[in-house]
Amino acid sequence: MAANTVEVKRNLGVESASPRRTAWISSALVYTGMGLGALASLFPFYWLFVMSTATTADMFRFPPRLLPGDQLLVNINKVLAGVGFFQSFGNSLIVAVLHTAMVLFFCSMAGFAFAKFDFPAKKPLFLFLLLTMMVPQQLGLIPQFIIMQKLGWINELKALIIPGAASAFGIFWMRQYTDSVIHDELINAGRIDGCRSFDLYWLVALPILKPALATLGIITFLGSWNDYLWPLVVISVQEKFTLQMLIASMNGVYSTDYSMVMAATLMATVPLIVVFTIFSRQFIAGLMQGSVKD
Repeated sequence: MAANTVEVKRNLGVESASPRRTAWISSALVYTGMGLGALASLFPFYWLFVMSTATTADMFRFPPRLLPGDQLLVNINKVLAGVGFFQSFGNSLIVAVLHTAMVLFFCSMAGFAFAKFDFPAKKPLFLFLLLTMMVPQQLGLIPQFIIMQKLGWINELKALIIPGAASAFGIFWMRQYTDSVIHDELINAGRIDGCRSFDLYWLVALPILKPALATLGIITFLGSWNDYLWPLVVISVQEKFTLQMLIASMNGVYSTDYSMVMAATLMATVPLIVVFTIFSRQFIAGLMQGSVKD
């Protein structure tokens, strides 16, 4: 009996240890995969930094240089002295900030209206809005250019700010998020307290929508900051160049100082990293909350 009891305990110990070992192996594989994915995502930024610290000749070495050099300050000085970097930086900042602010205001207000108000042709309008998301942006370049020309906005920064002040994706995102986190009881309580329609949006809904606003704000800011095609169409004066246009203009016809281009690209990337670092927590919260419906 004693021998049988020992054998049973030994078997139970093996069976209980096996799931723990399997869970440990699964966790190790998951964390290893996440670590490799993080390294793969961060490597382009590291490579950009390495190229910014090298000379143009070092970029064509084989095997390639994997450690930072000592030319970063030299390349940055060439960027600041050779091109109008600060002017283009200011143009990009003005465009990105104002464009993002307008998108957040109009898209959140329209999304709130679609989610919580009833009005004629609500469903057809929302369906039409979704259909516009399927149209490639390039198809609207010529009509938008003609409109900007009629308004006299060619070579003006407002041509980069106002046309996209309300995006279909932004309205769709805010509508879905509003519908998932703001209950009808809260809206009815606001009406009982005497809130008008705009008061319901501004005082009741907007504070709750901060995670969604942060998510949409980051996506819009990144898209506006990195936009190159539309500014290339409506801007031809160098004083109105955005950073992306300025960096593209640094590619010479016969020769290109790639070290200076890489340094300018690194300097243009820093604001994006700062913005995402500041709002990353709200960004993740917005994505997680918007994916769950009570």
